[in-house]
Amino acid sequence: MNRSADWLAQAERDLEKARIDRDHAYYEWACFTAQQAAEKAVKALGMSMGLDIWGHAVSAILRSLRQRMDIPEDLVALGQSLDAYYIPSRYPNGFDSGKPADYYNAMMADGALNAAGEILRFCKKHLS
Repeated sequence: MNRSADWLAQAERDLEKARIDRDHAYYEWACFTAQQAAEKAVKALGMSMGLDIWGHAVSAILRSLRQRMDIPEDLVALGQSLDAYYIPSRYPNGFDSGKPADYYNAMMADGALNAAGEILRFCKKHLS
C-alpha cells in the first residue's frame, strides 16, 4: 500500500510545528522538527515511486532518489544542513557542556525552516 500521502501530510504538519517552536523560542526543537518534516517529505517522494526508504539522513535519501530522478545539488546541500540537527538538537551530550537550547538561535531555526520548506515544495511538486 502506498502511504506517501500520509507521510507528506505529516511532513506538512511537522513543518507547521517547527514554526510554532521557532515563534516560542524553542530553537533547538524548531531545527529538529524541520529536519523531521524534510525527512518525511523525501520519504513520501520515494514511496510515491514505489521505493522502500530507510534511514534518517535527508541528504542520503535525496542522493538515493537520484537513481530515479534529477535531484539538484543545492537541495542535497539543504538536506545536509538539516541532517546536522538530527541528534545534537535533542541530547545534552551532543555538546561538551550545557543543554541543546544553549546552542541554537533564531537564525539557525529560520535557516532550518527555509531548508525544510524548500525540500517540501520540491517533493510536493514531484510526487507522482
